[in-house]
Amino acid sequence: MKISKKQFAIYMTVAFVLAWILMVIGSTFYNNGNQTVFVICLALAMFMPTLATLVAKIPLKGMGWVPRLKGKIRYVFFALWVPALLAILGAALFFVVFPYTFDSEFLSIRNGLEAAGQLEQLEAQGITIPMYLLSSVVQAVTWAPFFNMFFGLGEEVGWRGVMYPYLKEKMGVIRGRIAGGVIWGAWHWPAMILAGYEYGKEYIGAPFLGLIVFCIATVGMGILLDYVYEKTGSIWLPSLMHGAVNAFTVTAYLTKPEYSQMSIFGPGWIGIIGMIPMLILAAIICVKKKSKGKIPAFRE
Repeated sequence: MKISKKQFAIYMTVAFVLAWILMVIGSTFYNNGNQTVFVICLALAMFMPTLATLVAKIPLKGMGWVPRLKGKIRYVFFALWVPALLAILGAALFFVVFPYTFDSEFLSIRNGLEAAGQLEQLEAQGITIPMYLLSSVVQAVTWAPFFNMFFGLGEEVGWRGVMYPYLKEKMGVIRGRIAGGVIWGAWHWPAMILAGYEYGKEYIGAPFLGLIVFCIATVGMGILLDYVYEKTGSIWLPSLMHGAVNAFTVTAYLTKPEYSQMSIFGPGWIGIIGMIPMLILAAIICVKKKSKGKIPAFRE
């Protein structure tokens, strides 16, 4: 499958313009107290890379719609569980560096549940905050990634199926992956600037440091997603891993409320410290890839 410069230009324009419009609309509602519309707009934005692929008349054939996982089942577990493992390791590292920020009383989570009107329901059912956390973790490593996979697919068709192969062919594997990760991160910028998506609005270095740090995080995670795609040849596996990343967010809420401005450092995997384990794994993958030579970026 070959993509022309014109097709790629159309793809990028549509993927960004339509998604950014949705993010601006959603952020406006969010700032007016309507989080539901914001979530819906973000969910719709996730499908803009796929829509852009169709508008640019780039064939979907050849992206690996029929999984052929014989001998590759280990990559299913890699996609399903590695995001959680890296998030836990990153959070642990963050709390080793900043132990005083750990919220042993889970006040941030309690406040969030109370604001959402769910705290009383949980207490009425006899569910404590630790029990709720355990349930959230179990969901995040079992069925939730499969549910989120269909939303992740909306992005992955465009990112891993179109953008990464094109950039790797034009720039080489490593540089293509880095460029792809930066572009993927920048795609989120309107929601980050206008609504405080990912880090909030009061973090250290706001509002611009987060834009840079997030792009570093997406470079690392993009490499892992691309690795899974190359190893399996199935668009469903990076979509599953994307879903797993979005499902396992509990570590981001383990900081005391008074230290929420430190979100730029962690404990979430998008923090400067929280992302270190992920970046190490991404670097290992790139070094191994380079030693084995270039794998063809496009599939027939």
